[in-house]
Amino acid sequence: MILNIQTVPLASCTCSCVSSCVLYSIGGIISISRVQMPLYCSRFMVAPCKRTLGDVVPDHSYRVFRRYWRKLWHPGRPYTGSVTSSPDSEFSNSEMSTQSEKPFHTPVMVKEVLQFLDIKPGQVVLDLTFGAGGHSKAILQSVPGVTVVAADRDPTAFQMAQRLAEVYPGQVKPVLGRFSELNNLLPALGLGPGGVDAALLDAGCSSMQMDSAERGFSLSKDGPLDMRMDGDRYPDMPCAADVVNALDQQALASVLATYGEERHTRKIAAAIAQARSVYPIGRTLQLASIVAGAFPVSALYARRDRLQRPSHVATKTFQALRIFVNDELNELHAGLRVAQTLLRPKGRLCVLTFHSLEDRLTKRFLRGEDLAAPPRRSLRQRAKARLGLEGEEHEEEEENEEEEKGRESKYWVSLKKVIKPSEEEVQENPRARSTKLRTAVRR
Repeated sequence: MILNIQTVPLASCTCSCVSSCVLYSIGGIISISRVQMPLYCSRFMVAPCKRTLGDVVPDHSYRVFRRYWRKLWHPGRPYTGSVTSSPDSEFSNSEMSTQSEKPFHTPVMVKEVLQFLDIKPGQVVLDLTFGAGGHSKAILQSVPGVTVVAADRDPTAFQMAQRLAEVYPGQVKPVLGRFSELNNLLPALGLGPGGVDAALLDAGCSSMQMDSAERGFSLSKDGPLDMRMDGDRYPDMPCAADVVNALDQQALASVLATYGEERHTRKIAAAIAQARSVYPIGRTLQLASIVAGAFPVSALYARRDRLQRPSHVATKTFQALRIFVNDELNELHAGLRVAQTLLRPKGRLCVLTFHSLEDRLTKRFLRGEDLAAPPRRSLRQRAKARLGLEGEEHEEEEENEEEEKGRESKYWVSLKKVIKPSEEEVQENPRARSTKLRTAVRR
């Protein structure tokens, strides 16, 4: 059966943040899940933009939702570098003790990253997403005399980078800022065009963010519905609770479809709208239960991940809200452009992605495609789309070799097709199951 849905343009951004929302909004349409879905151009994608919820929802005041959210906010203890447990945690006591014996953070595909970056002694490496420092530590330990510029938007990660700089004096240069801010921050360190030998970008949410209930990223740990990667750096930046309480039902459904590739958007958006009319949504488990309530009991864990483990029905909803709140796709595009500017000729770039939206954007960027235009598809993909047989999330068809030809960028030479983690690594670190590594050399 062919599904025909007529798209309805949503509220578009008319304020000063238009230039930073250019990634997909210029093209107007992005191909998502067999349907041409217009991108909802958010007013809270950019922190300096002061027009937020009051313009999107005229019947309610932005301050009202902020006041509700402040009442619900119960900050926990500061993050100390260890996994916090809660009564609602998905682990039992015995499982938690086993988990505590494992390293706090396991970096993904370290061997492959080191192999393709091919770093030499004395070179400068730009780690655009320092996180818990797993990849940076591996680089420092394996290559003598290397300088690592450790950038991250998360203040907690920045503090970890500062501690690592004390262990490797003169070799680690911590930087706190988003990808879109690095062009103004890195010149202070003496980095200009062509000043970097290798760059690494590990997109998405880090394990330490996901494992901290106070950050509000995980649907299995009860905490405030925050999801801001910047922490409290931008107090006026709306969090996930503001989004689910303020967006109208149609706009919320569009966010879930575009950033979560969720098929049951209307059902979930209606359940959220009904629940928030009774009481504001402010906790992670509260939202997870609301989304679960929109489905029959038999469907709660009917979805499966790549390891064939049950996947909660609210997983895509949480992903969509996280990407939307942090403007992750536009920031990823900005990070790729920073790497393109700073890498010297023959400098190498490794990009780790964890879902199809990130991988699709990275692939098109390295091919030199116009990201404002709808993505091109292979003949096989178009045929499957017409028949309604296109796969679930993350299951993107690899395009034919004939269609790969002629898609070369004037800036990049791809070293290899997409690389996936080994089965051994996935068994040891299940969070690596959806990882894709793309590598390229600067022309």
